[in-house]
Amino acid sequence: MSYDDSYISMDIMEQTPQESSTSLWKQISTIRQTALEAYRRKPISHWILLALSSVAMLIAFPASSILSRVYYDNGGKSKWIISWVSVVGWPIPALLLFPMYFLSEIRPTPLNWKLIISYIVLGFLSAADNLMYAYAYAYLPASTASLLASSSLVFSVLFGYLLAKNQLNASILNAVFIITAAVVMIGLDSNSDRYGGITDRQYILGFVWDILGSALHGLIFALSELVFIKLLDRKSFHVVLEQQVMVSFFGFLFTTLGVLLNNDFQNMKSEAASFVGGTSSYLLVLIWSAISFQLGVLGGTAVLFLSSTILAGVLNAVRVPITSIGAVIFLKDPMSGFKILSLVITFWGFSSYIYGSSSIIFS
Repeated sequence: MSYDDSYISMDIMEQTPQESSTSLWKQISTIRQTALEAYRRKPISHWILLALSSVAMLIAFPASSILSRVYYDNGGKSKWIISWVSVVGWPIPALLLFPMYFLSEIRPTPLNWKLIISYIVLGFLSAADNLMYAYAYAYLPASTASLLASSSLVFSVLFGYLLAKNQLNASILNAVFIITAAVVMIGLDSNSDRYGGITDRQYILGFVWDILGSALHGLIFALSELVFIKLLDRKSFHVVLEQQVMVSFFGFLFTTLGVLLNNDFQNMKSEAASFVGGTSSYLLVLIWSAISFQLGVLGGTAVLFLSSTILAGVLNAVRVPITSIGAVIFLKDPMSGFKILSLVITFWGFSSYIYGSSSIIFS
């Protein structure tokens, strides 16, 4: 450490509580002023769309996760079917997109090989990501799976920095460390929340697939932002719908191939007959899973378009405790002391991330 560094450290240590409080209020005031300036630079329509997209992420994604666990709790068995349901709703954003072409002067974005390949790659990665999460929710309680999924924030930060050149600071790196510690804590408490009939191997597989799915989720976020930056025009919102339609469509093709090879379509009738509540309940769970997942993806893609991977990472992280709390309320998931502590630590990590990201989000 140099003389100057030592001097600075001593100066910080000698600050009085009153000076520290004043410094904190100055930082809060600076963030507030930055946010106000950013608000004034963009039209009100931008902030309305961003608010609606954020709400969609925070409601639809947790609902989709809880419905996935309901599927397995009530007798569903197939990982491919629940993955297929995640992308079978791809026409939903198309129904929103096509009227924009006819009712306004908007024209479809011209396709080229780079764009087509990008959609195919993102579609394949999304299909693989959905399958990984399907295995996680088949073997883990929804609250545990969602807490483990908070690690997607770590990977969003990593891939956002490497691919989209997003900024980093001490608070963001601190959040990465804290959330990683929370995930490790869940692993140490692996025997407290296991469902009956789940073997050690299945529980470990659920844990591993959840972490891998979270890593892939972070990569998809960064690659999606890169497509917006490099290949698409960020001036019009219709490109958000175009990307979701194309990526979900290719994800649907990949997943449908997997379902066919696994002969799961043939098994759906018997699965529905043995489902708790019968065929009608079975269909309702699958239909609402498809709708909620597409709304969540639409919200996430819109946030990427309107802001950046940073804000998408923040919201993707905030939905984790929402899912955990919802699973405890609606599914009666067990909440051990370790899991509660992990949830508290995760909140702490999210707070650090939001604080560190605030100046970046509103720049």
